[in-house]
Amino acid sequence: MPLFLAWKGMFDLVTVGHFSIDLIQSPKILAPTPTLGGPPTYVSLAARQLNSRVSVISKVGEDFPIRYMLWLKAKKVNLSGLKIVKGASTTSFFLRYEDGRRRLQLKSRALPIFFEDVPTSLAAKAIHIAPIANELSLNVVQKLRTSTNILSLDPQGFLRRFDKFGKVELKKWDNSEVLEQIDIYKSSIKEIKTATGLANLRSAMKKVHSAGPKVVLVTRGAIGSTLFFKGKFYNIPSCKPRIVLDPTGAGDAFIGAFLAEYVKGKDPVWCACVGAATSSFVVEGIGPAVFGKKEEIYRRAKKIYKKDTRFKTNNTKR
Repeated sequence: MPLFLAWKGMFDLVTVGHFSIDLIQSPKILAPTPTLGGPPTYVSLAARQLNSRVSVISKVGEDFPIRYMLWLKAKKVNLSGLKIVKGASTTSFFLRYEDGRRRLQLKSRALPIFFEDVPTSLAAKAIHIAPIANELSLNVVQKLRTSTNILSLDPQGFLRRFDKFGKVELKKWDNSEVLEQIDIYKSSIKEIKTATGLANLRSAMKKVHSAGPKVVLVTRGAIGSTLFFKGKFYNIPSCKPRIVLDPTGAGDAFIGAFLAEYVKGKDPVWCACVGAATSSFVVEGIGPAVFGKKEEIYRRAKKIYKKDTRFKTNNTKR
């Protein structure tokens, strides 16, 4: 059953994909406890920090804590597109960070998001498609295309396969029919190389661009990110956080902030700098605890936006 507020008017950003319950372990998190996660969480909260009106389309099970829903509602995330399925589980991952690498294990998976789960009344300036466990199909993407002028994609869930123990591995993805629907593409460097089968980053980004997306973004961890649009590459430096406790959700926060600025008609380079700034706050907390205030985000973004190095991309070969 949909929760809280009904669909009404135009949203700035709607995120489509599963919420998750994350168990996070790292050298700094020795005793993992259940934490609210998933793209609808981080994308929405990042955009909210920049005053965007946000909503989600997602499915969870009866094990999804009511305190999560109340907390999201208090943060002004519209949950009218969230469905709780009786007798089902919420998507859940065990995330282990070790030696600079992240290992994922799927513990449970919610039901897919179907064509009929997308309201015909949905209207948004931007919709971000962010599957994490193969929960979306092409016909859902095509329906979402009709509800917005800006359709964004993080393909991570399309690229994942799971063995019998839930261990996550990346696979090549037959993506042409989805990508032709997309305006903005964002993924990690490993994901875009897997998706395209190309080892060269610039070649991989150009291949994705040629399939449909006008803007292609690739996050590169502490190095920063690379942006491609209108035939040009831009290297976006990372922002230095005060402390790094947990990198979970940094990529989702990046694209949430990027889209919040992009729908205002801002320069994509500036949007990417705001994304970098927002993600630098997220890693300072555990789970979706820290996002920074709007003024703080803009302050960090301005520091890297003014750097001439953001335009020096001819040496991007990774």
